[in-house]
Amino acid sequence: MKWKKWLGAVVVVIVALAVCGYAYLQHPKFGALPDTAQFENSPNYRDGQFHNLQPDPEPTVHEDDRRGWVDMLLMPEDNITPPGPIPVEMTDLHALDRAEDMVIWLGHSSYFIQLGGQRILIDPVLSINASPVPRTNVAFDGASPFSAEDIPDIDYLLISHDHWDHIDYPTLMALKDRIGQVVVGLGVGAHFRSWGFPEERIHEADWNTTLRLDDELAINVLPARHYSGRLLTRNQSLWVSYALETEERKLYFSGDSGYGEHFKAIGQTFGEFDLVMLDSGQYDEQWRHIHMMPEDAAQAADDLNAKAMMPAHVGKFSIAFHSWDDPFKRIVAASEGKGWQLVTPLIGHPVGLVEPELASVFWWETLETNE
Repeated sequence: MKWKKWLGAVVVVIVALAVCGYAYLQHPKFGALPDTAQFENSPNYRDGQFHNLQPDPEPTVHEDDRRGWVDMLLMPEDNITPPGPIPVEMTDLHALDRAEDMVIWLGHSSYFIQLGGQRILIDPVLSINASPVPRTNVAFDGASPFSAEDIPDIDYLLISHDHWDHIDYPTLMALKDRIGQVVVGLGVGAHFRSWGFPEERIHEADWNTTLRLDDELAINVLPARHYSGRLLTRNQSLWVSYALETEERKLYFSGDSGYGEHFKAIGQTFGEFDLVMLDSGQYDEQWRHIHMMPEDAAQAADDLNAKAMMPAHVGKFSIAFHSWDDPFKRIVAASEGKGWQLVTPLIGHPVGLVEPELASVFWWETLETNE
């Protein structure tokens, strides 16, 4: 009879965990799935999901890539996190002259941009945690210096896709009343509606769509090579990149993207970019078609006819097997002899868009010397 008591206890525990898990999944941070009827006219949506322009190959697996995510969690590589706090520059964003065009990296893939008199925020993740599970995917020490209070009123919020390290629920809710227009790929708007953002402020767009919501700025929603999904359902919303245009400047943000033919097509369409911000970290041979190696990013900068290139998806989280500073070392090497300038600022440092102001600071080397 004792085994029956043990079995009963196990059943009770399993049921309790299931109930707790279900209750947790009702948290609003998980967002909402879209009404797929709105995608019927999209050439990028078929068979119940969105697809990349280029077919996704099977993951490339080499012998030393067979460790998988469990090995990454249990036996992380040396140097997977920095030996000390990430150095930052705490610029007063409220005090900036909005007439001055500039880009400020906020860590990982988050950017504060002033362009054509507009203030733009891209993929803001100001929390120290970029995961639905607390204390997982934790930011490097010092890499989240800015809070929502440090961000001034925003004219445009741009979201590349709905993964947790690009849509941060606490950040967005803290900024909600100070965000003007929200620009997202098809389907991502469902999350914002579920969070109470006004319908009239949400603009969903397919690839190769241009939005002109004011006289000064054109927002071009363009392809990327990635995937989407905030929980278990994949590819029900569209992942995008952005080209921002004024009369004087052109900027490009790749979002999360593997290397693909879309970069050359975008370069041919727009001619030249003053600055491109390209996915250059959290890579591995197993998922090379959805995240670029630094060398791929260097080729993409060539394809885009860039004057300057800034690495993105780096410097804040460790979501791959490589050491934390490998993306910076490899992009420095890959940029040698290129026709564009590599720009690697401190988090929070204003990067002016007049060419003499663009500069690289190899700040990660200062952490190496402190090991």
